[in-house]
Amino acid sequence: MFGPRFARGPILSTFTPEYAAGLSGAPWLVTRRVAAAETFASSPLPTEKDEVWRYSRINSLDLDAFRPADLTRAATDPGPTPSDRIHALVDSLGPRSGLIVTLDGVLSTLAATVGDDVLTIGRITDHADGAELLGSVLGDAHDFPLLNDAFVIDPVVVDIRAGASLADPVVIVHVVSGVSGSAVFPRTFVRAGDGATAGVIELVVDAEGGLLADGQDAWTSAAAPTERLVVPVTELLVEDHASLAYVSIQSLNGASWQIAHQASTIGAHATLSSYAVALGGSYARLRTDSALAGESGASRLRAAFIGRNDQMLDFRTLQDHQAPRTTSDLLFMGAVADTSHSVYSGLIKVRRGAVKSDAMQTNHNLVLDEGAHADSVPNLDIEENDVKCSHGSTVGPVDEDQRYYLESRGIEPERAEQLIVAGFFDSIADQVPLAGVRTLIGNALAERSGVSRA
Repeated sequence: MFGPRFARGPILSTFTPEYAAGLSGAPWLVTRRVAAAETFASSPLPTEKDEVWRYSRINSLDLDAFRPADLTRAATDPGPTPSDRIHALVDSLGPRSGLIVTLDGVLSTLAATVGDDVLTIGRITDHADGAELLGSVLGDAHDFPLLNDAFVIDPVVVDIRAGASLADPVVIVHVVSGVSGSAVFPRTFVRAGDGATAGVIELVVDAEGGLLADGQDAWTSAAAPTERLVVPVTELLVEDHASLAYVSIQSLNGASWQIAHQASTIGAHATLSSYAVALGGSYARLRTDSALAGESGASRLRAAFIGRNDQMLDFRTLQDHQAPRTTSDLLFMGAVADTSHSVYSGLIKVRRGAVKSDAMQTNHNLVLDEGAHADSVPNLDIEENDVKCSHGSTVGPVDEDQRYYLESRGIEPERAEQLIVAGFFDSIADQVPLAGVRTLIGNALAERSGVSRA
């Protein structure tokens, strides 16, 4: 069996084609699951020797410790009604055009406030184009996206009609609540049709704490937090002349593993504004692949993260310029405290023919304690001459001049550092592309960093 370093041996007793075949669904989805499970079982899994997994903790993950969450219930039960805390969280985001809630990967709640002529949401297996859409942006899946393909229960779709304009965002909440050792596979496909304008907010939250916590100590783990594996995959298709604002928030407990993948394809004269927030998890990885496939397409990628205790937050990005006159602008900012560790590794790729592309990649990191660590690895791969590309990164402690300025005016050293960290995050918190979630993100970053916004 696979050991903690992925030694290849007999097929895992849980992640098998037989388990995948036992999940219900449309025939095409069942066939897709089994094929993915067979490929997964026969393919090598990543190790820290692989370049895209350098600096990670992937060698420490023991897949034998996990199994797909409650397969029997998933195959027969549409899922329970979400709790009052979930409703309160959703309501705090303001008006919405639609709501999707899944519980351990099973669709639980579905509601829309606009008509089908504007927006379709629900299971992708109920969508007329579902079989063609699922996987079309991600392309050839491998390692953990392949595992998602094999064990996803209810992949959901948000389809904004061509020319439609949604005044309010669609909200998707994936709640993780299974027993220790559960593996959960949320899957989302978003299509903004030709000329459409829309916003989507997607949250992966732990029922035990974080954004759903009762009381003041939202980010303090229980004495024995529940260890789970969460493998979300999100595909974003932004068709020609469309504009999509997408915000994702990860709020898991301090023992969970998250290995997430976000893939997007951006058409001609289309725009994607993406904003990711990472707050929880023991090891939380987000890979973001953005393909600028149409002429004059644009992406604006933002992320904010705070590491505490011994957690590791791992970000890998690809700005893939495939067409002429495309633009990408990336800014990832984070802080690490205690003995936490962050990784940012990004690649700007400009393919032959993508003339007059303009790409920027920036990563800033604050290291708040001597035991904390941040790695930043920007990269360029340029196959054209007539382009403009830049990258830069900073890793360092709180600026001593700023600290001295505040302390010289009577502010206590601990409070001075808190104010500096708050100012560091204010600049990126203000760039959240959807106003309804801006306050929630600002408060969560402040609370996670120990700064009162009162």
